[in-house]
Amino acid sequence: MDTGQLLNGRYLLVERLGAGGMSVVWRARDEVLDREVAVKVLNARLVPDAEWRRRIRLEARAAARLTHPNITNVYDYGETSDQVPFVVMELLRGLTLGQRLQDGPLPPAAALRICAEVAAGLAAAHAEGLVHRDVKPANVVLTPDAAKILDFGIVGFVGGPDLDEGSEQVLGTPAYLAPERLTGGEITPASDVYAFGLLLFRCLTGRLPWDFETTTQMVRAHMTVAPAPLPELPGLPADVRELYAQCLAKEPRERPDAAAVATRLALAAGIVPRGSALPREPVTRVAPFDGPTELVEPAGARQRALLGVGALVAIAALLTGVALRGSDDDPAASADPARPAPAVPYSSAPDADAPSQEPQTPPPSTGLPVTTPGERAVPSIDVATRGGVVVAACAGKKVTVLRVMPAAGVELVQADLGLHMKARVEFRKQGQRLRYDVACEGGSPMASVH
Repeated sequence: MDTGQLLNGRYLLVERLGAGGMSVVWRARDEVLDREVAVKVLNARLVPDAEWRRRIRLEARAAARLTHPNITNVYDYGETSDQVPFVVMELLRGLTLGQRLQDGPLPPAAALRICAEVAAGLAAAHAEGLVHRDVKPANVVLTPDAAKILDFGIVGFVGGPDLDEGSEQVLGTPAYLAPERLTGGEITPASDVYAFGLLLFRCLTGRLPWDFETTTQMVRAHMTVAPAPLPELPGLPADVRELYAQCLAKEPRERPDAAAVATRLALAAGIVPRGSALPREPVTRVAPFDGPTELVEPAGARQRALLGVGALVAIAALLTGVALRGSDDDPAASADPARPAPAVPYSSAPDADAPSQEPQTPPPSTGLPVTTPGERAVPSIDVATRGGVVVAACAGKKVTVLRVMPAAGVELVQADLGLHMKARVEFRKQGQRLRYDVACEGGSPMASVH
């Protein structure tokens, strides 16, 4: 694509705004309606791949069915004469929330208003049976009129599978990944609410509610560690602190729905949620537009990037064979108020919340299991072996190894953390290797000698 090119006789490409791993976004002019738009074009090298063409079409259809003041509008979808697909969307002017947070937390009044609008947009998507699955500051744009959610590139359908049986991949940003998404299961709006709770905490404090140095620690915190409470801030109602804690409940059924969150935050902010009346209960199931209900990464593409949003990160040491999309905040923008805000159709920057590197083996622990302050029990079982204890949980026929704790005098050689049909754990004691296969039998994790 080149500046001045006319797509389908209508959309004139004016300026290249940026590129993600799988697409290029242009500022364009709709010659028919005489208005500026953003056009997302699939990377030419992916055009022959039918799965990527289906993905961009599915993203466009999902976003187009959502008409709400707090969701970015999608106007059109098309394909050029040489079968290059593109999506035409609203051209947003303003910083992303991630860019704004580079300058520090928001004042409580502003944070409550912005978060109430984000929750209202999520409620509208959930009412249509759609789950965003990548709620984070980089996917919220602060326009002069409202906060708007964008990037439905990994949208999922309520009730559909959240993990691909063939490739065993989870799509999302590790820093905002709800614990249930790490163990497989069905797509649920509650996962968006969990990520939203983290977004709320970041808006008010400028950070996430855990301290971690590695992706392993990050994911373990989602699974087992209670988040830090929202601090008391001037002008922050006590109900908001309680609401934040409810959003980050480890059990999805204990979280409020997005509509209730939007209503409570709007009340705290003294505003009325935009758009139509918010439903109290989301739709529990919706049929897909075409093809299977799940959105999965095609086989052999684990190092590809998702459309227009940056790289797909394979975290082999943490979740063997499970891919997490790791993009978050945009680079810091100028704090000069006189500088005009850029047009922001999408985000493609690396994840500012996630550690950049992951050790190849988990750090060994010593001794038997102990209760760590702040940890919370998850549906897991401690499997005792001659080498130590393996903490694991079952998700259907698959096992999730949460952590491994060698006994005193025992060295941990290998541990397949994450979700597997069968996980390998190996210890060394006085030169002798103790190898175990951990799998689910009758709904419970079991270790057998390899």
